[in-house]
Amino acid sequence: MSTAMNFSNKSFAPRPPDKGAFPLDHFGECSAFKERFMECLRRSGYESAACRQSAMAYLECRMDRQLMANEPLEKLGFKDLINEKSEEKPEKS
Repeated sequence: MSTAMNFSNKSFAPRPPDKGAFPLDHFGECSAFKERFMECLRRSGYESAACRQSAMAYLECRMDRQLMANEPLEKLGFKDLINEKSEEKPEKS
């Protein structure tokens, strides 16, 4: 009698990631934003919270060039930075 387990009865159905695939930036359209973000990480001892402005700019670049799906920045965790940005702009009378 065989004691080997038969796993062929189970089927595996792969599913795509929740946010979809991130296409590569073949033409380097956002590489300057990426480099600023990486430099910020190096300066801050890889503390990502200190580099949220750079991360937001990088993601905006990717969305503008259709390198990722357009998402509201609030959903990506930048709601507080968006509020700060709108407060910095003087209101028009």
